[in-house]
Amino acid sequence: MIASAAALVGTLTGCKQRQADATFGLTVNLDTTVSAKADFYDYACGGWMKANPLKPEYSRFGTFDELGENNRKQIRDLVEELAANENVEQGSNAQKIRDLYRMGLDSVTLNKQGAEPLKVDLELIRTTPRSELLGLLATMPGLDVFFGTGVEADLKNSDRNVMYWSQGGLGLGNPDYYTHPDDNKSVLEAYNTCLRTLASLAGYDEASATRLAKNTIAIETELANKQWTNTQLRNIPAQYNPKSVADLDTNYPAIGLSKYFKLQNLDVDSVIVGQPDYYAAVNDIFSKTDEQILRDYFTASYLSSAAPYLSDDFIAANFALSSAISGAEQMQPRWKRALSVPNGFLGEALGELYVGKYFPASSKERMLTLVDNLQKALGQHIDGLTWMSDSTKARAQEKLAAFTVKIGYPDKWRDYSALTVDPTLPYWNNIQNAIRFNIDFNNSDYGKPVDRARWHMSPQTVNAYYNPTTNEICFPAGILQPPFFDPNADDAVNYGAIGVVIGHEMTHGFDDQGRQFDKVGNLVDWWTPADAEAFNALADRLAAQFDSIEVAPGVHANGRLTLGENIADQGGLRVARTAYQNSLGGAEAPVIDGYPADKRFYLAYANVWAGNIRTAEILSRTKDDPHSLGRWRVNATLRNIAPFFEAFDITEGDAMFLPETERVVIW
Repeated sequence: MIASAAALVGTLTGCKQRQADATFGLTVNLDTTVSAKADFYDYACGGWMKANPLKPEYSRFGTFDELGENNRKQIRDLVEELAANENVEQGSNAQKIRDLYRMGLDSVTLNKQGAEPLKVDLELIRTTPRSELLGLLATMPGLDVFFGTGVEADLKNSDRNVMYWSQGGLGLGNPDYYTHPDDNKSVLEAYNTCLRTLASLAGYDEASATRLAKNTIAIETELANKQWTNTQLRNIPAQYNPKSVADLDTNYPAIGLSKYFKLQNLDVDSVIVGQPDYYAAVNDIFSKTDEQILRDYFTASYLSSAAPYLSDDFIAANFALSSAISGAEQMQPRWKRALSVPNGFLGEALGELYVGKYFPASSKERMLTLVDNLQKALGQHIDGLTWMSDSTKARAQEKLAAFTVKIGYPDKWRDYSALTVDPTLPYWNNIQNAIRFNIDFNNSDYGKPVDRARWHMSPQTVNAYYNPTTNEICFPAGILQPPFFDPNADDAVNYGAIGVVIGHEMTHGFDDQGRQFDKVGNLVDWWTPADAEAFNALADRLAAQFDSIEVAPGVHANGRLTLGENIADQGGLRVARTAYQNSLGGAEAPVIDGYPADKRFYLAYANVWAGNIRTAEILSRTKDDPHSLGRWRVNATLRNIAPFFEAFDITEGDAMFLPETERVVIW
């Protein structure tokens, strides 16, 4: 996805202030044995962290996860009410949600079936002629080898949908696991064990299972050495390479892209090629690699996709790999795993039930007011920039004014009538039907106008996003719940929480990626060369700040990978504080429970990122996550903000202090 989704928080403006518990639990979360001047994150969040030690099922647990757990329990109540109902209409959304959830809970049936649901597809992989083997990628749900395709808005003509062709096919996802094997021995060993176990459960003898694992890791290592890294994938213009399918067939005959699309019943004449040099490697590998190696690779991919929806032994093998990557010690209870399926595949159907019970219309109206206040404040910041020319400022203001704002839930709900859920079929086969349904849904957009009203998150999601091709900011109902969104909370706290989230998403429109899109969502350079140079110089300095952070012994943060989110965090903080000050209308900010407004504001922001995390998860997220770790979203970002120093009397010599000459302020 081009859209940048960021984790956020809730709040409100112009609301009645609650004097009882007015500091919104902030003082409970403090660890006063730590000085705010020495480590603000530990000071602001240490109490919460001590009160919420990691449970075995989590590799990370923070305040966002806490809200997610609360939402999950609310959704569980809705789904279990459906699960107990024998009289729902066949073919209705309620029936589909109910039966998917029931099948996920039915361990007796799943354990009895074992590998039986896989046999037809595994036989297809074993017997399909080599010349037709890659065609299975187009027709077999759950197979993820070599590459992927999908329909999204044309980056340079955002009103129409086009087809994209992107690298893929790595079981571990990130090529770094394969290209730096000495740094990832434990994960690669766990992956090898997982593949051998899955193959054995599917009926392979020990020698064949060992061969499958070895062949799969070998071919994925070869692919990984040709793939772009996560940091390189942030270069959007470099991935916009329109090519005709006819030319691609000529250049990569072993792939046969035209045949691939025909098998999907699509008449595609051109695609946007994401990583041009990668497909030559795929063509070469597919044409020259031993047929048995290819079949093992296909089989391993298929087994890995199916494992979470099969018997307990398949699930355990899959979790063992996940544990090696994240450090989680215990898998989630079955009800959570079962719930995630309808919550994912029928997200808006469940979302409609969720908002009907948990999201009043009044909350949507209050959020619209708050967004308007933040929008005005960002406009003030743009006007006040010293490094940007007036002509570029005018274009930036045009883009800001053109933001589409989505709050709570969509005006039109998605139609799931074409999805069939049949409880007489195995669970995995129903999952495959749901995968195919979503692929067909995406493919059906090819060549059509972009539906700018469509949502890219379900309403119950605890998150938010900015999408550059539609120039929209979206705040689902799931994140607009207490304690992050509370109409009775102190305004300074609300602005420090959801206000920063709103400002964060707005700033994504002007981060290192978002700034490359114009007001209607086209990839257009609307900056003067001098202004672009000034922005890049500031962005480079911010990336270097985060590069210098040691997140674990000998391991540093990736400031270039996290640059967009770090820019948005800083922008959100600065803009939200301005909006709060504007909301006072010239009146003096109240002091509550002995805490001035700025202290409450920054404590609220820090509490958004309170959390505990395992070392394995730190290492995994440093490879994959475009967001900085919570500790550094607080400490590193705040060190660039002068009002923070004033609020907590931080001066030269304090660990949290950063000299003015070293601070970076962009928006």
